[in-house]
Amino acid sequence: MWCPLKRGVKMGIIKPKKLKPGDVIGIISPASTPDDLSKIDNGVKYLEKLGYRVEIGKNVGTQEGYLAGTDEQRLTDLHSMFKNKHIRAIFSIRGGYGSGRLLDKIDYKLISKNPKIFVGYSDINALQMAFFAKTGLVTFAGPMVAVDFHEEVSTFTEEVFWRTITSNKKIGKIKNPRNEKFYILNKGRAVGKILGGNLSLLTSLMGTEYFPKINNSILILEDINEAPYKIDRMLNHLRLAKVFKHIKGVILGHFVDCVEPDPEKRTFSLNEVIIEYFQNLDIPVLYNVKHGHIKENITIPYGVKCVLNATRSTIEIPDNAVT
Repeated sequence: MWCPLKRGVKMGIIKPKKLKPGDVIGIISPASTPDDLSKIDNGVKYLEKLGYRVEIGKNVGTQEGYLAGTDEQRLTDLHSMFKNKHIRAIFSIRGGYGSGRLLDKIDYKLISKNPKIFVGYSDINALQMAFFAKTGLVTFAGPMVAVDFHEEVSTFTEEVFWRTITSNKKIGKIKNPRNEKFYILNKGRAVGKILGGNLSLLTSLMGTEYFPKINNSILILEDINEAPYKIDRMLNHLRLAKVFKHIKGVILGHFVDCVEPDPEKRTFSLNEVIIEYFQNLDIPVLYNVKHGHIKENITIPYGVKCVLNATRSTIEIPDNAVT
């Protein structure tokens, strides 16, 4: 039986080195390939305009059904970027599907010996949680090359993201754009490492060795294009696995287009599902945090210390995410 308490030998947190002007950023597609490859070119131009050098994985642009190449090709690019001493950060091109297929093939010793900034979200979340479970590497739920950088980038997203990965100062208070308020579902204060991410990906890892130890953590959740009954099913999965009994608090990001597409079908609303699962928990819970599949997106560093004060409606990361 899976138990969130049992996770083997205790390991430390590994923080990657900060990104500096002129550093080389590696670009890979661990999941799917964008339909329009020009988005990759545009994203690369954006990074080069900022003064970074870019190295593209040799299999980027490959198409294998709904995957960005075979498992072996995508794994080769992933390993090559961690192995290459000149690469200082690794950015994902997009999500989609396929990251989870690589988890039992990855050389985690290679990653722990060569810690680097690793960025992505959505399907990439599977890699990020596995990296943390196996190595303790801090990774970043942040913008992707062919999703967020291929066209005009939100100033808010830019400022939060680049500050997070280029400065070794403490991150401090997390705020929504234009200081939009968080919604308080449960009052209280909690301290713990921030973990989680995409709800669908997180639940798909449960029962495997790639699900991180979530005891005493602050769990952040978001998703996209999942009907309310599917969100209900996944939250119930977490409840039955007693995840909510082992964490310190919950941060709810954006659940984009999580509505019932059939107007004739009886349904609960997303908010009704959210309230049912979280409002009566004996831990602090904040909702409406601008994180997820949205243009104005708060970058989240997985694995670092987080202070959630739902009574005061504040979130703070009193630590640096890079060294």
